[in-house]
Amino acid sequence: MATGILISLALTAFCAGFIDAVVGGGGLIQIPALFTALPKELPASLFGTNKFASIFGTSNAAWRYAHRVKMPWRTTLPAAVAAFVCSYIGAMAIAWLPLQVLRPLILVLLVGAAAYTFWHKDFGSLHRPQHTGRRELAYALIVGGAIGFYDGFFGPGTGSFLIFLFIRFFGFDFLHASAAAKLVNVATNLAALSFFAPNGYLLPLLAVVMAAFNVFGSVLGTQLALRHGSWFVRKIFLIVVSALILKFAYDTLI
Repeated sequence: MATGILISLALTAFCAGFIDAVVGGGGLIQIPALFTALPKELPASLFGTNKFASIFGTSNAAWRYAHRVKMPWRTTLPAAVAAFVCSYIGAMAIAWLPLQVLRPLILVLLVGAAAYTFWHKDFGSLHRPQHTGRRELAYALIVGGAIGFYDGFFGPGTGSFLIFLFIRFFGFDFLHASAAAKLVNVATNLAALSFFAPNGYLLPLLAVVMAAFNVFGSVLGTQLALRHGSWFVRKIFLIVVSALILKFAYDTLI
């Protein structure tokens, strides 16, 4: 592999790690870069390399959030378990569910999430958990399972969807929602890797280099999110979701 390509993908991984640490959506940067730089590689190998790099950055962010933010474990852990299982199922569903069916639906959901967040100025500004006991467990399993399936099947915007759902259905603020989303995202990435890695769908050298730079970006992103709090995460959330809307609109309508 040419040195120039390796350097450009390493810088891309740094940017993806930064975005992922704050609001998710790093795949919006990392996946297109991989496909553009390495058009002759198997798509599965590129997806496997992306997941390998991402899981290290996301794990680092989850660890840092856990040390600075009171993690909502009773919600996050059941959601992570459901996400892990359903992510693997989602990966298998690629064989029978056409991607073209999913794109318009995801576009509508993204527009709805962005509009809701924009018009409700106090959305995600206060941390007021809404559920306990069985209700909390049920919502956690539903949210984790649905997002896990989506990440295994398709993926872009998983972290952003998780943040929105943790705020809307659990009453988290943006900072706690971002922290919880990281742990669930680790589970979905791990599930995908459990398929890609054993089957050899991985570019080892590139994966290790991108993982290292993904972590560097994750460190910076987490520090800024923790320093500036929910208002900063909210702004980055709206920027990333807007970018996702433009990408999905282009892919769906063009």
